[in-house]
Order: sequence, then structure tokens, then C-alpha cells
Amino acid sequence: MTAQELYRRLKQELERIVRLHHLNESPIMLKSRGLSPEEAIGNTRRKDYPILAGKEIMLQAQFGSALGQAFTDAPSDFCGTLDDVLALDPENDPHSRGLLVATLNAVMRHTGDIDHTVHCRNDDLELCAEACAAHIREHFGAPRITLIGYQPALTARLSREFPLRVLDMNPRFVGDVKSGVTIEHGETGYRSAVLEWSELVLCTGSTLCNGTFVNFVGIGRPVIFFGISGAAAARILHLPRFCPKSS
Repeated sequence: MTAQELYRRLKQELERIVRLHHLNESPIMLKSRGLSPEEAIGNTRRKDYPILAGKEIMLQAQFGSALGQAFTDAPSDFCGTLDDVLALDPENDPHSRGLLVATLNAVMRHTGDIDHTVHCRNDDLELCAEACAAHIREHFGAPRITLIGYQPALTARLSREFPLRVLDMNPRFVGDVKSGVTIEHGETGYRSAVLEWSELVLCTGSTLCNGTFVNFVGIGRPVIFFGISGAAAARILHLPRFCPKSS
């Protein structure tokens, strides 16, 4: 699957849901906006989350009373209809990708197809990391893990128990040592850390918004997608997702 095929598939699924539930007959408008760091994740013990560094924005879409979120580095405030979203060009426009992902999460939450589309806050980020370690231990033993997308609580917790490598695209983090792990570049470290070394990949769903999500589908080893961005895509593509503390 290419990135272009992925975005086409997501748009087709949104079109199907709109037809199935007659959502195009509803006067409800879709609204989306970027959240402040405090709105998105609250007051966290760790202060080096990407959203606090200003690299990413949490985009929140609302359809009816349902909320859908997505992390993106190309946010857009938006107010319009589902037809307006379906007219966007996520294949070529990064701003459109965030809108499509957040919208699909909100709409599928509205229809009851998914849940856990709103990010956890405050101390729940640390509790999520504990739950993730327990989940991996129970289902995979003690694998070599490659974490895609630097996440401070996950990095700190997983590095205490598992062999860990971390990839990220943000030059602010690449080369830094976090919890004893050197952050590697997401492109140059991909083959070594993902395809050759890892026994399990833990991948942020925000890769949907930067176009690299497809690099972690069908790669011949287990992949778990974490976070709220990938809620709808994981359901559509039948991919495992772990996001225990979101709401």
C-alpha cells in the first residue's frame, strides 16, 4: 500500500459512512481547531512531549457531540461540511491529512464504530506507559522494541525493561539521549531499527499525518499502533491499536 492508496482508502471509507448513515442530509457542521498543549494533554510531569516543544499540534474535530483528534505538524482551523472534507486533497496536502484523520475519528465516534478518540491527560500518560509495558510483557515476552515517535513516558518506562530503540523525525530530538536511549532519525534509522533489529514495533498513529504510516504496515513483524490519531484507520485496516487511557 502506498501513501496515496492509504488516503484514498480513508476517504472512501468516510464516503461510505456518510452514505450509510445519511450524514450528508444532516445540517451538522464539522468544526476543527488546534488545541493548546494544556487543552490537549493537561499538566504533565514530563516537559519534553513534542506538543510542548511546539513541533506538533493536536487538531480536534467535532461532529455533533463526538470529538476526534489527531496530532499533526500542519494544523488547520476549519468549519464546513463533510462534503467539504471529502473535497480535500490529503494525497498532496499535509494540512488536508490532519483534517481527514481528525474528521474520520470524530465521525466514526459519532456512529459508534470506534471509541477512545480523545487523548489522555495529566498523570494518565504515565499510567498509559505502565499499561503498555504490561501489555507487551503479557503478549510478547521480552522483545526488542522499536518505538516510532518519541514519547517521553513510553521511552522512560519501556527502556527500563526492554531493549529499545526510538525513531523520530523532529530534528530537535534526533541525537539526544533520552532515558539512556539515543533518538535516531526516522528515515536514516528505519531499515536498521525497524526491518533488521526490531522484534516488535510500537508506532504512533500520528504517522498518518506525516505520510509515513504505510512504512509500518505489513512489514513482517508485529506492529502496535498507539495514540488517538490512528483510531479510525486502525479499525478500517484491521490493525492492532493500544490506547488504554484515552476517552
